[in-house]
Amino acid sequence: MQNDNFKNQLQLHFIVLIWGFTAILVALISVDAIPLVWLRVLIASITIYIFTRIKKINLRIDKSTFVKFFIGGIFIALHWASFFYAIKVSTISITLVTMSSSAIFVALLEPIISNKKFRIYELVLASVAIIGFIVIFKVEFLYAKGIIYALISSLLLAIFSIFNSKLIIKHKAIHIAFYELALAFVFLSFLLLITNSFSFSDLQLTSIEILYLFILSTVATAYPFVIATNLLKKMGPFTLVLTNNLEPVYGIILALIIFGDKEKMSSQFYIGAFIILCSVIINSVMKNKIIK
Repeated sequence: MQNDNFKNQLQLHFIVLIWGFTAILVALISVDAIPLVWLRVLIASITIYIFTRIKKINLRIDKSTFVKFFIGGIFIALHWASFFYAIKVSTISITLVTMSSSAIFVALLEPIISNKKFRIYELVLASVAIIGFIVIFKVEFLYAKGIIYALISSLLLAIFSIFNSKLIIKHKAIHIAFYELALAFVFLSFLLLITNSFSFSDLQLTSIEILYLFILSTVATAYPFVIATNLLKKMGPFTLVLTNNLEPVYGIILALIIFGDKEKMSSQFYIGAFIILCSVIINSVMKNKIIK
């Protein structure tokens, strides 16, 4: 059991590293937020569909399950759209660190939605993460618009994680991933159609941007989406989103390497990131003790 838990933690940290790289790819692609998410979920859902055909996985579901998957698809579409937009109007560092607030949203919402008791240590650890968040943004008010959109994305991520933690009890991760991504594409197609805010001329990508888009949609979307959904059953939404607080740490290190001084932050930022890291480590230790 302990070895399985270590394997799950290792797997989770690996996909969080991939998610950290997602922000880099978004910054490197010139397409606007919603069209970019539209392309991302289209390619990702096609990738998963091809995989299911190769593995001969039956994708048949009933109508009630379809409706649930559609709701999940709307959540993920709006989450990514607000996340991408935050990156476009601020910086990778600002957006990723703001996303650390998702842990407190889960700690507050999960007991209400799932009718569970509040776990004191989860509230404490989420509060610790928020302290790190406050330390980082004490002097970063210039990016208020990006912060607001990232907070919206963070709230949507929390709701989406809780929602999928219920779905994974009865449904396979591959089914959830395929339908939610495919239905996110349907939802965004409808949204772009009724708002008349999109034309194919907006999708003029360079060769290197097409490569970035393919990596974003497959390696950074299809694969981690399936893995993360499956881990929800084993670890719960709080652990998933709290560990996801490491995404800014991973992402900003990558951003510093790729973008240099543009993403360089003050010492205050790194103090806040360290506080967030401590909350993740303590949560992992607590979870190990509970499993034992």
